[in-house]
Parts: sequence; structure tokens; C-alpha cells
Amino acid sequence: MDRAQRTLSDALHTRGTAYTTDERRQLGLVGRLPAAVETLEQQAARAYAQLRRQPDDLARYVYLDALHDRNETLYYRLLTDHLTELLPVVYDPTIGEAIEQWSHDYRRSRAVYLSVDHPEDVRAAFESLELGPDDVDLVVVSDAQEILGIGDWGVNGTDISIGKLAVYTAAAGIHPGRVVAVNLDVGTDNETLLADPQYLGNRHARVTGEAYDRLVDAFLTTAAELFPAALLHFEDFGPSNARRILVDNAAKHRIFNDDMQGTGAIVVAAVVAALQVTGEGFDDQRLVVFGAGTAGTGMADQISAAMRRAGLDDDAARGRVWLIDKHGLVTDDQTGLPDYQQAYARPASEVAGWTRDATGAIDLLTVVRQVRPTILIGTSTVHGAFTEDVVRALAAGVERPILLPLSNPTGRIEVMPADAIAWSDGRALVAVGIPAEPVEHGGTTYTIGQANNALLYPGLGLGTIVSGAGHVTDGMLLAAATAVAGQVDVSAPGAALLPPVADLRASSATVAVAVARAAAADGVATIEHEDLVQAVHDAMWEPAYRGPASAGEAR
Repeated sequence: MDRAQRTLSDALHTRGTAYTTDERRQLGLVGRLPAAVETLEQQAARAYAQLRRQPDDLARYVYLDALHDRNETLYYRLLTDHLTELLPVVYDPTIGEAIEQWSHDYRRSRAVYLSVDHPEDVRAAFESLELGPDDVDLVVVSDAQEILGIGDWGVNGTDISIGKLAVYTAAAGIHPGRVVAVNLDVGTDNETLLADPQYLGNRHARVTGEAYDRLVDAFLTTAAELFPAALLHFEDFGPSNARRILVDNAAKHRIFNDDMQGTGAIVVAAVVAALQVTGEGFDDQRLVVFGAGTAGTGMADQISAAMRRAGLDDDAARGRVWLIDKHGLVTDDQTGLPDYQQAYARPASEVAGWTRDATGAIDLLTVVRQVRPTILIGTSTVHGAFTEDVVRALAAGVERPILLPLSNPTGRIEVMPADAIAWSDGRALVAVGIPAEPVEHGGTTYTIGQANNALLYPGLGLGTIVSGAGHVTDGMLLAAATAVAGQVDVSAPGAALLPPVADLRASSATVAVAVARAAAADGVATIEHEDLVQAVHDAMWEPAYRGPASAGEAR
């Protein structure tokens, strides 16, 4: 590859048609570009027009992926300028469709692949990046067992890590040259992939047990040693591993699980906003979670942590939480309970007199009637599970119930917002997991906030990096949630509980400052700043061409 081609192929630094005449002479680009010298804004306008000509969101995803490979500054300029429009394209829900086609549409590797069959290669894989201990701020890793709502997609799930990093950069300015995407290829139980001759991952069943743990341990140990300042973000691990890995390693590594902690914290943000309406505290709440998987129990963890910070002891906080899974209310006499449910299992003696169905299960409606919850969360993916009877029972139990049907997409949501508002006669405080139009009821317009993790995790990551926090604490998560909630005014009737994503970079900066302050208060910060607000803004990378171009530009 000649010098000009190397310069134009360096996606992180290339400027394409934005190189000036002098820069083209200096870098050996004479005659290698069209005569016009464009600004980044002109390039972005052309790229956006090309994007709009694509026939559907998957085609737009592919176009943006190719642009990402060609010119990262232009890619992030486009993404930042149109973040509200393009978030659903570069991440959920379009990324799910792209993942299903990943092996067939494979174009270029942007990740590190760690194989369960060769754990001895973990160090060599990371060292091939030729990055030093001060060169990496963030690593996003997934074993792709529970990708969004589509399940186990093996190595195809690599794009989930890449997409998450793109949101970190667009929303919070994490430098794209200081991040690493990782796929833990432990096989797959997806029979369609195993039978597909074009599948690019390990062609065997998903490995569990000691071999799996050795790979995770090798990843954690090696990544923490080579990149000691990096936040290690875990994404879309299955429920049997996600909580266990987090609990076992939170005290040893700078680790964060978005499905548990991030999802839990954004729900806490909605609750914080709702409590401004009810005038209550976390210590007044009774929580029912319908759908007791990784996300649901993560939400229970975060809300019970907020209860403890409000003054309840551990037992009292756990005693305010009821989990319901496909077998009904989770009780301590049930066999084979996963570890993440055991802490919240209700004593069988407590519910001995409660009504049971033909299978012996205690169903959602019975729990709502008995518990009279102040908060009802849905993460079940069971469309319509929050029936009119359930919502009316919820509203009969408390004056202003907090109702959060968070499953997505629309075909899986527990109750549509319009029904939730109507059946509660406008008294339910509602946020959902899907984009939703305002609801008119009784002369009031109800704006429905979306519990989108992108409101929280980019700022949390930025605050962790800026503060040099050695660990992600409950206090940092609560600070992030409170900062998100502080960006909405709930005083008006029908006001949203969560802010929109329209100004996500400013929102992320606000969250980052709050997180960094909490890290200092919790004693885990290792970096001090005279002006924390300025430090956060200084740390945010902007997609712009900076100064005169030169050969061998630094990272």
C-alpha cells in the first residue's frame, strides 16, 4: 500500500476531500483526490443525503457501518448531528437485524475475538492492538448469549459491543481511538447458526462451567493488567452469568454491567422523578417486578439499594420487593431458583393463604391485590400482561402508582401507555421501554418518557473515566439516576418522567459530573480536578478536523 493510500485508509485520522491543497502536497495526496476542498459540514451534508436515499433502516445501518470504516470523524459528525434519528439505526432495534445477518454480511473486523477454545491466546490478542497502559479508557465485552430480544447469536453478536461504543462516543464524547470492542466466543446454542456454513464463530455448543469461567477470568485479568485505567463494560450476558460475574468481580475490577446496573439505574431515574410527584421517599415504596430475569432483578437491586440509602436495613429493603417469573411469585420453597432471584424469594409461610392458579402459582393479579405495590415494573416481554384488571387493581391500591412497562419492541410491551392512562383514570405515573406518542385523557396531555439506557450509561462511563474511579459504586449509579431525573420538570400535569434523547451530549455531561462527584464522595476517585465541570467538557471528544493535518498524526 502506497503512502497516499495509507493516509486515506486511516479511518481515525483521514479527512478525505477536506484535505487542503497544501496538506495534499505534504502528505503525498496530489492527484489522489477530486479538486474540491470541502469542509466537514459539506461532507456531512452529502453523507446525510446518501443515507436518506437508503431504502430501509438495515440498509442505513450498512451505509453507516461502511462510513465508520472509511472516516470516523465524518461518521461521528453525522451521528452526533442526527442522534435522535440515528440511535435506533446504529443500535436497538436495527442492530438486532444486522446481528442476525452478520456472518453473511461480514465486511471488516473492528473487534478482538477471544475464543473459549484458546484461552492461552487472550494476551496475544490484546497485545496485537499495540496499545499501551494509558491508551484505553473503555472496553465493551459481550458473549452474546442474550442479545436484546433475539437471544443467543454467538460471534454474530460482535456488533453489539461495537454499537455500544458508538453510542458512548456520540453521546458522551468517549474518544473512538481509546476504546476496544471484545467478543467472547464461547460457542452458541443457536442451531440455525451451527447449521449455517457461513457462520464465522466457534462451531460448537455454548461452553459453560470451568472452561467458560477460565476465559472470563483471563479476559478480566489481562484487560485490567494491560489497560489499568479502562472501564470494563459487560453487555448482553445471559442471566446465569451476568449477575454472578458482576458480584464476583465488582470489588476487584472496574466493571459495569449495563443490563443490570444501567437498566436498573434508568428505572431508578424514572422513580426519582415520580417520587417528586408523590412526595414520598424510597423507604416508602413497595416494588413488584414482573419478569425476574437479569434486567428485572437488576432493577430490583438498584431500587433496593436506593431504599437502603434512604435508611432501610438490608432485610427491610429486600422485604419491599416481590419478583414474579413465568412460574408466578418467586418463593423460597421453589426448587432450582437461579442465584439472582434467591435474595428476593418470599417466605412460603408469608403467602400460604394467597390464591393460587391450577398449577399452584401465585399470579400477577393476586400479588398486586395483596401487596398494593407503589411501583409495578414489567420486563417480561409478555404483551398485554398488565391487563385492565391488573392496572385497575394497582390504581385501587395507591393514589399515584408508578407503572413502568419496559419490555420492547411494541409487540412485547406489557401494556400500551394509552391503556395504562385510561385504566388508571390518569393517576398512573408511566414510563415505557419504547418510543411512545403523547396520550390525551381527561383534557390532559400525558408525555410518555422512554426508559432508554442511552440517557445514563454514556455519562456514567464518562464520569468514571474522568474521576479515575477504581470501582462503579451504588452511589455513582444513584447519582447518575438522580442527574437524569433532574433534567425533567414533573410539576406540570402529564409531564414525562424521563427526558428525551434530543440533547444527549449535554445530558451525558451533566450525568458525568454527578457521577464523578459521587466517586469522590464514595472514596473511589483517583483523579482530582479543580474545575470538575470543565474537566468533563475537556474530556469529551468532538468529531472535528483539528488543525493542520500531518503525517503520522497522534492518537
